[in-house]
Parts: sequence; C-alpha cells; structure tokens
Amino acid sequence: MKENSIIAIIYDFDKTLSTDDMQNFSFIPSLGMKPADFWAATTKLANEKGVESILSYMYQMILQCKERNIPLTREYLNKLGKDVKFFEGVETWFQRVNAYAEGLGYTVEHYLVSSGTKEIIEGTSIAKEFKEIYACEFLYDDNGVATWPKTAINYTAKTQYIFRIAKGVLDPCDHIGVNSSVPVRIPYTNMIYIGDGLTDVPCMTLLKAKGGKSIAIYPKGNQKKVAQLVEEGRVNYTCCGDYSANSEVEKTIRLIIDQISISELLSKKEIAAPKN
Repeated sequence: MKENSIIAIIYDFDKTLSTDDMQNFSFIPSLGMKPADFWAATTKLANEKGVESILSYMYQMILQCKERNIPLTREYLNKLGKDVKFFEGVETWFQRVNAYAEGLGYTVEHYLVSSGTKEIIEGTSIAKEFKEIYACEFLYDDNGVATWPKTAINYTAKTQYIFRIAKGVLDPCDHIGVNSSVPVRIPYTNMIYIGDGLTDVPCMTLLKAKGGKSIAIYPKGNQKKVAQLVEEGRVNYTCCGDYSANSEVEKTIRLIIDQISISELLSKKEIAAPKN
C-alpha cells in the first residue's frame, strides 16, 4: 500500500462536465421561458435588491414554479437530471481514470463541488460516480415542496470543500472538524480541480498554492474562454471539453497521476540531511 494512496479529483459541473447550465436543459423550458429570460430575471433581482447571485437563482426557481402551479419537489428536480447533456466521454471517464490510477497503486475519489442544483445532479447518469456531491439544495415543506434554500454554494464558499476533502471531514454540517488542526487524509499535492471559468478561480488558486493541480475546461473551438485564467496564472493546464479515450484532458490527468507516483517514489529515495 502506498503511503498516500488516494487521489482526489474535484469537479465543477455546469460547463465543466455538462455542456450548459443544468437548468437550461429542461427546467427553464418547462416553465415556458427561455434561458436568457430566466437568467435576466435572476440578475435583475440580484442587482436591484442586492441578493447574492446564487440565492437569487434559487429564489427564481421557487418563484417561477409557484406562479405556474408547478410543484417544485425533489422528485421533480431529480427527473430533470436525465435531460442533462454531457461533454463527449464523460459517462465513461470515471472508470477509465480509476483503472489507470489503480495500475499505479492509487485509488481515485471523485468529488463534485457545484453552484448548481444538487437535486438535478442526483438525477443524472453520473451521480453515482462521486464520493460526495456538494451543491445548492432546497428545504422542503411537509408536502415536499421547496420553500427555502437549504444550502447555497457560491464561488468563494466552494473553497471550504477543498479543506473538507483533504481532512476527510465530509459532513457539510461538521463545522468543528473542518476548522480543526488535524492531519490531512488526502495531501493537497494529490488533489486535482477541474473547472471552466472565473467562478472556479478561488478553488484553482487555493489548490495551485498548496501544490495541487487545476485544469480549466473550454468548449471545442473556444479556448479564449479560459484565456484570462491562463494570463493570470490561475491554472496549471487548459483542455478542450472532450473526455473521450485518449483525449487531451485524459492524457493530462494521466500525466498528473504519473507525476504524483514519481514524486512519491523519489521522496522515498531522498537521502536525509545529516544531523549536526
């Protein structure tokens, strides 16, 4: 058994694994709205009332469903998950990465940290691949209808989950454990963050500073989308949104896993400095 035998890959969801915001596939169309109109209403509320942007979109989901007499239940949102479209290769990605790491003596744990809707994610075909899913979630009344945000995760709040994963304090309600000074379960150098834009910057910057790696995903033919991240030195690598076998992102992940393995082997061979 290797000393640090676990590698954690942490993902954003919207436009990182899925090709668009998850609400755009079927939730917003089910309201009889266009995505542009829904997000415009979200932005207007945020700007005019000073509502935090994630809370604003969650409020709009509740409001728009209520106005149309659509019960916003967990079951309803779960069913919408089947309509989410992924980048090519995503649905077989996890098995391929796991198999490669296992060949080098490592276990990969996949984690999702998203500002999207957890109930929709849980209804997708890839939900089972994650050890933990951290995302925005609703509180439901006695009839099972969403009435209030239970959890809201914005771009800065995402960083706490890096620490939770490193320490193995996975319960999001355990605020004592995550802030305690305890040995890490997964070294930051064994962690990889995959995101797509500015909302992922805090996580990318944190991991890069701690010796981990970050990858920015961009749509095919639109590398300019991540140009600012590159210019500002926020990421280690950029890859096209294609997770198929032998794709750029798969080759990059394999090289990172190779590097983790080689670094561990070299550290074991280092000659300790003589004591005075």
